[in-house]
Amino acid sequence: MTMYAALLRGINVSGHKKVPMAELRTLLTELGHGDVRTHLQSGNAVFSSPSDDENALAAELEQAIEKRFGFPVPCLVRDGAYLAAVAAACPFPAAELEGKQLHITYYDQPVDAGRFARIDPAAFLPEAFGLGDRALYLYAPDGLGRSKLAEALSRSSVTKGLVATSRNWNTVVKLVEMTAPTGTTAPTETTAPPAPAHDGART
Repeated sequence: MTMYAALLRGINVSGHKKVPMAELRTLLTELGHGDVRTHLQSGNAVFSSPSDDENALAAELEQAIEKRFGFPVPCLVRDGAYLAAVAAACPFPAAELEGKQLHITYYDQPVDAGRFARIDPAAFLPEAFGLGDRALYLYAPDGLGRSKLAEALSRSSVTKGLVATSRNWNTVVKLVEMTAPTGTTAPTETTAPPAPAHDGART
């Protein structure tokens, strides 16, 4: 059995697209998944499954959510090993930052630097970003709500054709812990210096 995290995009925001976490847990259980748990109210669930097809698991969950709640919700499903590897590869000194200052955006497909070529990193300093494996790291020292770089990275011209959802570092760490194999400690922090912000994005 593999532990997965389901990352739902855009639910329970300002009263829109309400998906109660208790109902989400029930839905995942009805789909045959085990070890179902949720974290916070923003669309984070973990579960175990014998399947090794993340895309099929995500599509099945999307269909079930739309049938149950009556509206579409894009979902990404990622296994615990991936989540741990992405967290460990963070180019920013996560151990030295507050959770609200560092975010990861997870994408449904690989993204390359060319997608962000029109964004001038120097114009947004000290904010910075970097690309990873189907992921983007965003350092926003004043928080996401005040981030001009986050706004630029989420423009439709940048994110066209992508399914993406972002989590702050506290949630990133929690999901790594929740999907880690029993008895292991997944790497969740890095101490590397900030990387130049020339190859990444957010949505």
